[in-house]
Amino acid sequence: MDLTTALTWLRTLWQTTPPLYLALALALALLILTATTTTSYLLQALASKPPSPSKPASKTTTPRIPGTPRIPGVWPPSAYKFPTPPPYPNWTLTGTKPLPYRPFRYGPTYHTTMGLRAVPPAEWIELDSDFPKYHGAKARRLAERGDKCCRTAPEARAAAVELLEELRAYLPARYPGLYRRTEGELENLWSGERFRVEGELEEDPMRTCARLVQDDLAIMVERADGQYHLLAGAILLPGFWRLEDKFGMGLSEIHTSGEVPQFRERLEKGMTNFFRRVKPEEMVARNNYFLQVDDDLAWSWSIGSEDAEHVSWGTAEKNRAIEHHHFRSERQTFRRLPKSGGVVFTIRTYFHPIAEIAEEDYVPGRLASAIRSWGDDVSRYKGKERYGEVLLEYLDKKHDEQVERGLDLSREDEVRAYPY
Repeated sequence: MDLTTALTWLRTLWQTTPPLYLALALALALLILTATTTTSYLLQALASKPPSPSKPASKTTTPRIPGTPRIPGVWPPSAYKFPTPPPYPNWTLTGTKPLPYRPFRYGPTYHTTMGLRAVPPAEWIELDSDFPKYHGAKARRLAERGDKCCRTAPEARAAAVELLEELRAYLPARYPGLYRRTEGELENLWSGERFRVEGELEEDPMRTCARLVQDDLAIMVERADGQYHLLAGAILLPGFWRLEDKFGMGLSEIHTSGEVPQFRERLEKGMTNFFRRVKPEEMVARNNYFLQVDDDLAWSWSIGSEDAEHVSWGTAEKNRAIEHHHFRSERQTFRRLPKSGGVVFTIRTYFHPIAEIAEEDYVPGRLASAIRSWGDDVSRYKGKERYGEVLLEYLDKKHDEQVERGLDLSREDEVRAYPY
């Protein structure tokens, strides 16, 4: 029976005997459903069939079953490769000035957040015309303080070597006017230094990394307790904290020992989750700021000797003249190293006299408002009691001068959008 004849027969059956037609249609539907279900089960069984004996599973790998938790302290290497960046546009050692980060907001409310934002891989490391000053300060600090400010735990050695490999690939591509890659080495074209970056290294890889960039560097490594610990660092220009105090600590202890305001209440959970979940293909940045009442980029001696058992704002001279006040801002980035799984933390410090940045449009008024928004805990942490009176009086005066000369306050968002 062809299709046309069958359709004609079904139409006649419907017109003459509807009950028989309905019974036949129901039987046909059940037959189709049974066939479809059987086919589905068959396809699932074929899809889950073990590999053919002609292709035995590798004995050198043990793939993790999807959905099972990763073993704390064990990182399965990722195949991700950090993108080769384009050259920094028109970069020169004398002409490229430091970026004007001014990461403070108007009051009346001060918000305690991680403040993370995604950044392109090309913007990982920032070098500028201050490089010679930072390079010299780091070399001096390495010579004077050594392991007190730069060290690597054995379990973080692989991560430190990987960081050096990443910098070796990144820097000559991003800053070809400063770095050249040669066989097993990286050459600084300005200083003439050649750094061994392959094979048998001449020094702790963190020391080499420190000499290559303006940033301080830290690597957090997950241990079997599931916590990330500071196990490699080149903290040469920290201002207010010491690597020897924090080395080996877990993420939470680092912050609670430093009495970071509202860490437990507002930051700890989010920060812990971020370190556990960040992927190699992700990179984020954040900015912060501090005030300092001396002019030392490396260590703020006004809070006490770097070798004192305890240091605090309580030792700082109160209400020093405004020429002693400096604005200290950090740009921090976070990314996971794909092979070792360590999380690299870069800390680039920008350091300027207050009298210099207060000449910039909108800056004195916004900074004064931000300082007034600090609660008691933030004020203690940032040392406001030691400089607040002099600084706020000066900032208010500079703001009034800008308004008197006709500064259009309504245009600030388009002229100086956060964090600039």
